[in-house]
Formats: sequence, structure tokens, C-alpha cells
Amino acid sequence: GFQDYIEKHCPSAVVPVELQKLARGSLVGGGRQRPPQTPLRLLIDADNCLHRLYGGFYTDWVSGGQWNHMLGYLAALAKACFNGNIELFVFFNGALEKARLHEWVKRQGNERQTAQQIVSHVQNKGTPPPKVWFLPPVCMAHCIRLALIRFHIKVAQSIEDHHQEVIAFCREKGFHGLVAYDSDYALCNIPYYFSAHALKLSRNGKSLTTSQYLMHEVAKQLDLNPNRFPIFAALLGNHILPDEDLASFHWSLLGPEHPLASLKVRAHQLVLPPCDVVIKAVADYVRNIQDTTDLDAIAKDVFQHSQSRTDDKVTRFKRAVAYYSATNKPMPFHPPHYLAARPNQFGMPGIVPPYVPSQMLNIPQTSLQAKPVAQQMSSQGGAQGQGPYPYSLSEPAITLETGGKSLSEQNNYSNIPHEGKHTPLYERSSPINPAQSGSPNHVDSTYFPASSTSSSSDNDEGNGGAVNHVSGNKIGWEKPGTQSEGQTRGELGDQTKAEGSSSASSGSQAADVKGNQTSNPQIPCLLSMPTRNHMDITTPPLPPVAPEVLRVAEHRHKKGLMYPYIFHVLTKGEIKIAVSIEDEANKDLPPAALLYRPVRQYVYGVLFSLAESRKKTERLAFRKNRLPPEFSPVIIKEWAAYKGKSPQTPELVEALAFREWTCPNLKKLWLGKAVEDKNRRMRAFLACMRSDTPAMLNPTNVPTHLMVLCCVLRYMVQWPGVRILRRQELDAFLAQALSPKLYEPDQLQELKIENLDPRGIQLSALFMSGVDMALFANDACGQPIPWEHCCPWMYFDGKLFQTKLIKASREKVPLIDLCDGQAEQAAKVEKMRQSILEGLNFSRQNHPLPFPP
Repeated sequence: GFQDYIEKHCPSAVVPVELQKLARGSLVGGGRQRPPQTPLRLLIDADNCLHRLYGGFYTDWVSGGQWNHMLGYLAALAKACFNGNIELFVFFNGALEKARLHEWVKRQGNERQTAQQIVSHVQNKGTPPPKVWFLPPVCMAHCIRLALIRFHIKVAQSIEDHHQEVIAFCREKGFHGLVAYDSDYALCNIPYYFSAHALKLSRNGKSLTTSQYLMHEVAKQLDLNPNRFPIFAALLGNHILPDEDLASFHWSLLGPEHPLASLKVRAHQLVLPPCDVVIKAVADYVRNIQDTTDLDAIAKDVFQHSQSRTDDKVTRFKRAVAYYSATNKPMPFHPPHYLAARPNQFGMPGIVPPYVPSQMLNIPQTSLQAKPVAQQMSSQGGAQGQGPYPYSLSEPAITLETGGKSLSEQNNYSNIPHEGKHTPLYERSSPINPAQSGSPNHVDSTYFPASSTSSSSDNDEGNGGAVNHVSGNKIGWEKPGTQSEGQTRGELGDQTKAEGSSSASSGSQAADVKGNQTSNPQIPCLLSMPTRNHMDITTPPLPPVAPEVLRVAEHRHKKGLMYPYIFHVLTKGEIKIAVSIEDEANKDLPPAALLYRPVRQYVYGVLFSLAESRKKTERLAFRKNRLPPEFSPVIIKEWAAYKGKSPQTPELVEALAFREWTCPNLKKLWLGKAVEDKNRRMRAFLACMRSDTPAMLNPTNVPTHLMVLCCVLRYMVQWPGVRILRRQELDAFLAQALSPKLYEPDQLQELKIENLDPRGIQLSALFMSGVDMALFANDACGQPIPWEHCCPWMYFDGKLFQTKLIKASREKVPLIDLCDGQAEQAAKVEKMRQSILEGLNFSRQNHPLPFPP
């Protein structure tokens, strides 16, 4: 993509920098001067930087994550920033990114293949895999988010369009620079743009270095005014206007005499020119456009050889220009359409359906108080080192008439609560419970809205083989709202035609090309697949949700304080489940997506207050002497890839209610302040994890900080049909959680493991997938377990687990030796094991069956 092009072909535009020096002086290339004691404020796109925030590619990531090592790294990072007068703000991707689903599908396919390579490598060699196969440990993003909050580093989470929200937030809040690695950012005139991939903290913790991209140098080498970058980006190929729609145009720029022209047709398949060739040719073309405001004339010239869907391509070209023009100035967010009042089928006041078309709300854009960075740059004139093109948008660009409130109203990320004593959800800062002075910087997560009735649309020309020259950008240009039939065929039709045609991020471009190449490995094949690479399914509308609940969910989602699935389930009715390390040839261990599906089903039931709403309906029918009505199921779409299941289509999963008791409605569960409400929150969580037993609530046997560990292990033990955890494996999990070595990451780094246990690696991945789902359930139930006691570094280290498992399984050591000779520790393991196994019957069925509803 364009980001890689800068790295390879514009060496003068990539400058090594030490951030502490920048904090003491001005920025490279001539920049605004900061007042003497003002910190250097940097916004980090976590999506591009997770592996750096984790601490790098050190070898033991394969064992499930070394969370105390990560914690130590982030502590050193926080200290270095504090001492260096640097203020970091980390922005996580909390958007469902439905318009980018085709990229996610392709990425999951690649990661699934990588997981099999990792398993094979460990089985054959017994050593950690090479770092080129780095697959993020399950739950890594959430662990990093929790750790950042612990160290008082501010976090936020995108809600709909990650890429645009990051840019708007960066400009609105006056950050001095953006740390990321994404082609879209490079095309958006970010004045101070730093590399997330090059971000490094020295071993002594005193020097924080990275690379700065001098975009005026890039513009200078391309001989292209940055004001023309929106058209340049639109014509490179992107998520709105994919490469195959531009293939004829790109080849026409090269001409028949070009050395690569013979590759234009190969085995009756169109191919794309190499990325660097296209970038130079498109830059030459855009430079010579006479009138950049006449998009119709440009489109007519670009698509003069188009043989089909020309009008559609012209429309999408204009949308692409509008998209990239919009990222050059602060963007208004869409109004909270899910909060608009509307009658519902139950006639209950104060409750709304999940979606209202945003097109109904045509409110003029409110101007922002914050001055865009680009304008601040231009006000300085030709600052030293700025090159021939100052960053002023003198040439007109497409403006977007998007209805909604101002950015400052819609996206107020200020006043994230300070770290402090754990406070329940109902007491924390929210639109209906104002922040108290001591409210903490709490963490959960959430996912965001997409229509519950989204449907697929016809796609005659889409394919999964093209590779975008603009790669690595995030969510597509999508108007939120009810995907009615008309919109599905219009707006969504445009998107889905593009869905199969563009590839994933720049980091995985090489892998994407590898799977789609013809005989020449440098040239990606075009139209190698006649259909798009995913197919959506229409589902019934979601039940209504109380507006207070949605307001709290949105507020906490934006603040980065809630698990990302929750908001997406409540408002879109779908989630995406990432690939983890699984041996698809192993019949003894189920895929994580299947193993923990019952947990999610009960959580869905909690989120939609299934039990109480059905109970009320039955009571009403009884009073009126009517038969109880047939309840329409609440269906959630789960996108996942595992053995026997491709990510191309979602699975339709039904929400379930608890059999044993009637769980309160979500408003009561989240916002109730009585002691009984607190008990119900805990019971709901334990019921979701199938751990609702008295022993789990006995702190003598199960300390609060080990409750997540015990619930996940109890859940794994109960899986019917196949014994997932053997006795010695259960003891290994418990022994490592109680070991003092857990809190000595430096000692663990020195520890050498002779031969990695392949089964242990898969058990670690399954366990961390369970932790992931436990965090989801805990947040959905109102956080009965304080977030400080949910953090994986308090009960798990992958490398330590490997050492304990090898002792228990291979060497068959007794429990006392597993606990390093500590009798007290062994006694605690015994008590925890008894609590986990309390009341369980281990008569097994022949085949694994899902838990009954």
C-alpha cells in the first residue's frame, strides 16, 4: 500500500526521532512551538500498535501471553513518558466495521493458516515459532487497555468509523502528533505523523524512539500538491472504489509501450500493475488535472474505457473523494440514531427499537471550536523544512452534508475518570449518573450498531483477489440506519459490490498477494474469484432496549471502559470472533468459538432482558385468559473462522434465558443500587459461566482475584462429551496462578523450556478465550467483579503454565513438587480444585453436545 511505498521509496521522508527530544523542542520539519511546560501530546492508534504496546515479538507469546511482562513494559513506557513530559492517549478500535468485513474475512483466513503453521512447528520442533508468524494472544487488546488504565494513560474507543474518528479526535483535541501505521493516515495530510511499527523503548527505559513521516517530503517526491491527495487516494483503489474498477484506467496510464504491458492479460485473467508503478502513474495523472473541482469531468476521463456499471463507478469515485476530503478536516459524527424515540410493538414508554434511519435527521453541521492542525500549519506560512506545498487546503474539496450534532457534543472524550477505588457501574460517570470526584478509570468494552436486518445484495463483478493500493485503512463509507430494502439495494449495494474486491491492511498485503498470484509472484491476479468473499444473512429485528441503558453503553464504550461486544450486540446484533491458535487435526479439543458459545448465548439473553420480558408477557396472557404467545427468538450473528467453518458467512445464534431463575432486566442489573442488585449481578455472571455454586462465592477457597480463573476452568471441565482438562492440567493452571514466580517476569524471561508442549499451547489459547468471554459476561452483568480483579496478569502467565504443565504431565510430579515444595500453596490448590469441581458429575457422553438451552 501507500504506507509501504513511503517506507521503501521515500527514504528522505522517514526520519528517526527521539520523542523526549521532541518534547523538549519543536517537531521535525518546522512546527508549532509549545509553551515551555506543556507536554508533547501524542495520539496512538492502538489498532496499528498492539504488538508494540505488548512489548514486541518476544518469543513466549505463543504460550498464551506473558501478561506481567507486558505490564512491566507498559509501566516503563508510562514512566518514560511522565519523565519526558509526553502525554499519550491511546485510541482503540471499537467499531464493528461492517463495511470492512471483506478485509476481516481475508485476514481471518490468513491467520487461520498461520495458526496451523504455528501448531505444526511446535509439534515438530518444540520451539517457539518465528516472529513472522506472530499471532496476537487471545484477549491481548483488552489486557493492554486494562493495563493502560491502571497506569493512568487515557484511552478511548471508536464507535462507528475508526479511521475518521481517530483523525477528527486528533484535530479537535489539538494533539501534536499521531502514532499509527496506515495508508489512509498518510493520505490525510496529518502534519505530524509517526510510525507505530517503529515505536521502541530502550532497555533502560529512558529513550522512546520512532520514525516521523515528513509528508511534505512525500508530496515533494511525488511532485503532488497535498490538496490533491483526496483525488489521488480515490484513484489508487480503496474500500469504496476497488482496484478492479480502476484496472483499465491504471493500465491506460502505463500505455502499451510499458515493459509490464504484456502482463495485462494472462491466461484470460486481468492482472493489476504493481503497487509502486500505479502510485507513480496516478500521481502523474492527478498532477496534470486542470480543474480538481470538476469531478464529473475527471470521472468521465477515468472511466472512458469502462464497459459496465459506469454510473455506479462514477458515484463511488465521488464518494471516495468525499471520504478522503472529509479526513482533512474535523468530521461530525452521526446522531445517536438508536436513542431517538419511536413507538414499539409492545407500546412500552421510554423504550426504543435499536435503529432509526439517520437520513431522517438533517441537522446542519455545527462548526468546531478546535482549530484543525492543518489550518494551524498553514497559518505559519512556509515553515522551515516544509517543502513547496504548505498544508493549506486552498483548493476546494468535496464537503459532506452529514446530519447530526457537533463533534464536541457527539464525541466528548474528556473527563475520563481517574484511577481509584473500584466503583460499581451504577455509581460511575454516565449521562444519568454524573461523575463523582472519586470515580475510577474503569474498564469494560463494547461493540457498536449495525442493522439487525442487513441483507446481502447482488454482486456481479466483485471478487476476493484484488489488492488495494490504498491498504490498511479501516471502516468504509457507510451511512448508518435501518438497512431497508431500498437502502440495501442502493447504498449497501454499492458497498457489497466492493466487498469482495479489496484486500486487508498493508501489513498483510504480501500474504494476501501470495494466495492470489498467477505465475508471476509479483503481480496479483484480478477477478480470480467471481463472487465477493462473504455473504450476509437477514435476521429478525432486535428487541427494544431502554434508552438509559443505551446511553450508558455508548458513554462507556466511547471511554474505552466496556467490553467491545456489548454495544454491538445491543445495537447491531452481531459480533466478530478472531482466530486463535487451534490444531484443526485435534479431535480432543473443541474450537474456542464453539466451546464458549453457550456463555455468549446466556449473555445475549441478559443483554436483551429475555427472561423478564417473556415472564411479563406470560403473566399478561394469563390475566387475559389467553394462551402464552410464541416468542420470536432473538438472533445474533456471529462471524468466526474455525475447523469446518469459514468466516464468509455468519452463524445465527439464539439468545438464551437462565432456567434456574429469572434474571432482572438490564436496566435494573446495571443501575440498581440495592444490596440485592449487587447479589443479582454476581449470580447472573456466575450463571453465564455455569459456575453458580456456593463454593465459588467462598473467598477462603476462591479469592476474588482468582474468580475469573476458577469460573473459566470450571466451565472447561463441564464441556460434555470430551474431557478437555485432565486432573494434572487443572492442577497446573491452579499452581501457576498461586506461584510467586507469576509476579517475577524477569525471572520467567530467563527460564528455558526444553520442549514446548503443543497441547499446552492449545489449552492456553482455550483458557484465554474463556477469560475473554468472562470479561464480556462480567461487563454485561454490571461488573460484579471489580475490573482490577479481572486482569489476567493476576492469575496467568503462558510460559509459567508451560513449565508447570510439563512437570505435571511429562514428569508426573506430585502436587507438592508442582507447588515448589510449598505445603500451604498445595493446600490452596486442593481447596480451589474442590470448589471448581463441586457438584459436577463426570459421566460422559460419547459425542460432544452443546449445553441444552
